[in-house]
Amino acid sequence: MKTALEYSNKFDIKRLSKYCVKNIVRICNEIGPRKPGSPEELKAQKLMAKDLENYCDDVQIEEFTVHRQAFMGFIPFTVACAVASVFTYAFATPIISLILVILGFIPLLFEFVMYKQFIDPLFIGHPSHNVIAKRAPKGEVKKRFIIVGHADSQFEWTLNYLLGGIGMKIVLIPAVVGLVADLIFAIIGIICAGTNGALEAAEPRWLMILGFVVGCFFIPFQLGFLFLQSYTKSVPGANDNLTGCYVGMSVAKAMADTDTRFENTELVVICSGSEEAGLRGAKAYVKAHEKELKDVETCVVAADTFRDLETMAVYDRDLSGTVQHHWGAKHLVQNAGRNCGYDLKFESIYIGGCDAAAFTQKGIPATGFAAMDPTPPRYYHTRLDDVDHLVPEAVEAGIEVLLEAACMYDKEGLPTKSK
Repeated sequence: MKTALEYSNKFDIKRLSKYCVKNIVRICNEIGPRKPGSPEELKAQKLMAKDLENYCDDVQIEEFTVHRQAFMGFIPFTVACAVASVFTYAFATPIISLILVILGFIPLLFEFVMYKQFIDPLFIGHPSHNVIAKRAPKGEVKKRFIIVGHADSQFEWTLNYLLGGIGMKIVLIPAVVGLVADLIFAIIGIICAGTNGALEAAEPRWLMILGFVVGCFFIPFQLGFLFLQSYTKSVPGANDNLTGCYVGMSVAKAMADTDTRFENTELVVICSGSEEAGLRGAKAYVKAHEKELKDVETCVVAADTFRDLETMAVYDRDLSGTVQHHWGAKHLVQNAGRNCGYDLKFESIYIGGCDAAAFTQKGIPATGFAAMDPTPPRYYHTRLDDVDHLVPEAVEAGIEVLLEAACMYDKEGLPTKSK
C-alpha cells in the first residue's frame, strides 16, 4: 500500500482545502452559531451527513441527550461558595468556611477539570447528535481508523473577547488561587483553634485578619469568573471546529474521488455533537460502541481547529493534563507529519480537552491533532472565530497529515516502542 505522499499526484490537497473552506463558509452564513444540542447543530450535521453519503458506504445520525449548561453551570455556585467562605471564616467559624470551599471545589474539579457528568441531571436535557460515516475496505475489516471533529460551537468566552488570552488568565488564575488560599486558611484556622484547647475555640485574631484580607483580595477575580462566558450567545465556530470536521471529511472525499479503498482498514469519520459541553458526543459514541471499538484494532484521531500553522501539534496529554494518550497513536500522527515535512511537537491540554480523551479513557488508542495557538488566541471561543479568520494553508496541512496517517496505519498499523 502506498503512502499519501506517494499518491501526491492523485490527492489534490489544495482542491480539498477549497472544498473545506467553501462548506465552512456556507454553514457559517446559512446556519450560523451552533450551540451544543441545538437545532442549528443538527442542521449543520445533516448537511455534513448528506455530503458524506457521496464518499462513504454507510452514514448514520445517532441521538443522545446533553445537559449543555451543566459543563459551566457550576461557576455561579463555586463563586458564591468562595466569597461566602471568606466572610464565614472571619465572622463565623473556619469549619463552615472549609465546608463552603470544598462544596465549591467539587463541581469545578469533576465538571471542568475531569469532564465528569457530575451535575448534569440538575440541568435541562436537550437532544444532540453524532454523525457517523463509514467507508469500507476492499476486504475484511481488520483495523479501523477514526477521525472525529465536533460540529457544535462554544458559548462565547466574554473574557477572552474583551481581554484576550493573557488577560483572561490574569482573571481566572487568581480566582482559582484564591479558592485554594481560602482552603488553606480554613484548614490552618481549624488546626489552630484545636490547639487552643477545643475544636470550638477561635483561631488567633491575627490569623483571622490575615485570612480575611487575603480572601478579600481575591474576591474581585472570583467575581470576574462569573463573566467567563455567555450562557445564551454562541459563536460562529469556523475554525473551532468546522475545520476539524471538514479536514476529516476531506480524507473520505479524497479516497472516494480517486476510487481508493484500503485493503483491510475501515475509515470512519465522526462529526460529533456537544464537544463544547464536555465531550458529551464523543462520550456517548464510545458508550454506545465500546464493544465494536475493542473487537477490532482501532486508532482514533481527534481533529480540532486548523488555523495557527506555526503551533500545529499532536496532543500527548489531555483533559486538563489528567489523561495521557496512546503512545502508538500519537507517534503515528507525528511520523505522518514528518513524512509531510512538518516537525510536530507533542503538546498537552492543561485546561480543557478534546474528543480523543473520551476514547483514551476507555482504553482505545487515540490522540488529538490541531493547529491552534494555546495562549489561547483572541478568536478562540469568541465571535471572531468567523470565516474571515480561516487560514487555508493550515487546513491543507491538516488534510495532508491525516491522509498520510490513515495510509500509514493501513500499511503498517500503529508504531510500537520497539520499532
